[in-house]
This record gives sequence, C-alpha cells and structure tokens, in this order.
Amino acid sequence: MRSGKPCLAGTRITVADVLEYLASGMSQHSILADFPDLQPAHIQAVLRYAAEREKRLSELTVA
Repeated sequence: MRSGKPCLAGTRITVADVLEYLASGMSQHSILADFPDLQPAHIQAVLRYAAEREKRLSELTVA
C-alpha cells in the first residue's frame, strides 16, 4: 500500500497509476520500459484487479 492505495507486489507503483497510464494510451511496452521493476505479469494483475473490482461494484448496484 502507498497512501492507502494498493500497489503491485514488490513495488511502490500503485494499481491506479498503471491504469491511468493505460487509459491515457501508453502501451504496455512503454510502461515496462519506463518502470524496469514491472513485469508483464504485473500489468495483467492490474487489469484482473480492475475487472474484478468493476464486477463487485456492479453487483452492489444491482442488489
């Protein structure tokens, strides 16, 4: 955790930061080049986290 936000394992890079980079159009290759501590599996984990969170939120609004 960094400032209460979830981080990628073994880094101080937040899930939100990576999602913002992807949403702004930055490629996975560029993100990995800019952050050498990241691996492709980290980006997949971010996407999986976001998908699961979205699913949980949508289930809450339906119920």
